Amino acid sequence: MTRKFFGTDGVRGKANTFPMTSEMALKIGAAAGRYFRNDGSNGHRVVIGKDTRLSGYMFENALTAGLTSTGMNVLLLGPVPTPAVGLLTTSMRADLGIMISASHNPHYDNGIKFFGPDGFKLSDEAEAEIEAIISNPIEPVQAQNIGRAKRIDDGRFRYAERIKSTFPSGMRLDGLKVVIDCANGAGYRVAPEVLWELGATVIPVGVEPNGFNINEGCGSTNTAAAAATVIAEGAHVGICLDGDADRVMILDENGQVADGDQLMALMAGRWADQERLNGGTLVATVMSNLGLERYLDGRGLRLERTAVGDRYVVEAMRANGWNLGGEQSGHIVMTDFATTGDGLLAGLQFLAAMIDTGKPASALTKSFETVPQMLKNVRYAAGQDPLGADQVKKSIADAETKLRGKGRLLIRKSGTEPLIRVMAECEDDILLAQVVDGIVAEVEAAI
Repeated sequence: MTRKFFGTDGVRGKANTFPMTSEMALKIGAAAGRYFRNDGSNGHRVVIGKDTRLSGYMFENALTAGLTSTGMNVLLLGPVPTPAVGLLTTSMRADLGIMISASHNPHYDNGIKFFGPDGFKLSDEAEAEIEAIISNPIEPVQAQNIGRAKRIDDGRFRYAERIKSTFPSGMRLDGLKVVIDCANGAGYRVAPEVLWELGATVIPVGVEPNGFNINEGCGSTNTAAAAATVIAEGAHVGICLDGDADRVMILDENGQVADGDQLMALMAGRWADQERLNGGTLVATVMSNLGLERYLDGRGLRLERTAVGDRYVVEAMRANGWNLGGEQSGHIVMTDFATTGDGLLAGLQFLAAMIDTGKPASALTKSFETVPQMLKNVRYAAGQDPLGADQVKKSIADAETKLRGKGRLLIRKSGTEPLIRVMAECEDDILLAQVVDGIVAEVEAAI
């Protein structure tokens, strides 16, 4: 079954613009409620979390109305990280978890992500079935069977205790000065609290959300402010989360950024040494740098690549029993501890490596030399198909010929925004720029 509304991470778009309208959220809630309450019995639960976007209030209420109309009981967590929803869906014995967030996108975007009763994101097939329900009239339950809504005040505290339990027993962060950038998002309270409780001297950045400033000049996609703070404060390390705190970038003591590939390389190597890396395999997407693959090969380890999207990484991990994976963008998934990417969890694992080895952050953030990589995005309008143009196809074929044996090329549509992503890797910088710019020019001409 094809999916009309769902992308690589739920439904996403500009708030108050189809499909991210309150009317649509009402239908999505009712459809999800009908899908998960298909046995007609009472007692079904759904937990709902959100980040700090102003539109989150609107979608929270609309989803609640749709869900309760089909007899689902709703537990409202308020602002919590996305991984907290995965965790609490399972621990609270809910049938469904929903996170209202557009992750690293600007405040005017929002999204709806779904988690199944096992705490993992829903499959493509389940989302397609929910879409099919949306397309047809949804019969509400009888008045006496309408669901209830209840606010849960301690959701973030439950998550905090779970996260602290993943840190090595007896280890403390005493003496470490840590900058934590919460992107004015979902982790703005819990992340500084966890670090402080573990003993760190905490310097918070991006912890004053106002509904509009999420990811604005801060967070994992805008690390300059945190880097400047690391240097100004003489901090040992910086941890930069995104708006829903499911991805992370690490800054060393010099303010230099380490992306998800470097973090995965560090963790894969450490876990392999500790005989903890299941199957000797790390799972990452087609976007991960060729240097990561070469590093793992040199260690006798394997890189399994998937389509872009942390859900596809997790699906491959679950299907094969692998326990470590992620994305270059900073989603780090450790299924020994969590059901989805968790920026704070990954940050704590990096801090544990610093304490365990006695090495500074800069010595742990460069496991391999990256192959030069160039990524450019081209925005297109609804209904356009620039990748179908003959000149674009020819440009891509020519580029693949030029890169054969020297690098690789990846062209794809974003699953969360109307963008064509043009990415190439090659150790010849001139050739790299030539092929990317050539394809971008043809894509732009086709729009």
